[in-house]
Amino acid sequence: MNAQPMTMVRHSQIINVRPEMRDEYLRLHADVWPDVLARLSASRVQNYSIFIHGDLLIAYFEYAGDDYEADMAAIAADPVTQEWWKLTDPCQRSVDGAEEGSGWADAREIFHLD
Repeated sequence: MNAQPMTMVRHSQIINVRPEMRDEYLRLHADVWPDVLARLSASRVQNYSIFIHGDLLIAYFEYAGDDYEADMAAIAADPVTQEWWKLTDPCQRSVDGAEEGSGWADAREIFHLD
């Protein structure tokens, strides 16, 4: 059986942290639940980082699968991840250009040093 080679695609997203919830957001991300991390890995998400600059959160991750939509749907359907989002979502405020229901907006890559 010949497997299709996986391609790695870089993603970056932005969202605001609510200033009054900043400390809570940082506390949560200092100890992300192992089951949330496992679901991300099972959905072929790797090298996931979230940076903070003022009230702006900047996420970066690499996707190394062959069905991004299905893998993202699996994350969204995961009960533990949904519980995690119940804690983190109130800490966030969407930015202009965010996808409906997400809050996070995709950032377009304009440069990459390989």
